[in-house]
Amino acid sequence: MASTNLSAYDKSAIPNAKHLRFGIVVSEWNSSITENIYNGAKETLKENGVFESNITRLNVPGSFELIYGCKHLLKKDDFDAIIAIGCVIQGETKHFDFVCEAVSQGIKDLNTQYDIPTVFCVLTDNTLQQSIDRSGGELGNKGIECAIAAIKMATL
Repeated sequence: MASTNLSAYDKSAIPNAKHLRFGIVVSEWNSSITENIYNGAKETLKENGVFESNITRLNVPGSFELIYGCKHLLKKDDFDAIIAIGCVIQGETKHFDFVCEAVSQGIKDLNTQYDIPTVFCVLTDNTLQQSIDRSGGELGNKGIECAIAAIKMATL
């Protein structure tokens, strides 16, 4: 397990994001986690020059639905990058495996089908504590990392 905050970044190395537009698709499942991730992503985008009016949020019921939500925004062709935020926590059945595989493959497919990057910001943890640690806890906030990735991808 990582023991350092993985969300630290050098702000001077981040491209100018002042005129970029971002779509953020957020799973409502495990909302205590996904809201923290969303807040980390949104604040990071704003800290790097993105106007709040250039950030569009779309909620979907669960992580499986992130694919359709992202595709919905991609079809609008109004964004420079999309961030897919979700959280899947291991349970007692294979459902975890199916959802994680489908979502990761679906996001990958969107990246090959569209010329707008979609950033995978889905926690796939074994325990709730691991998700807490990665959504603003001791290991940082995955939303921060993914917002930086989205800015970098949007400016390729």
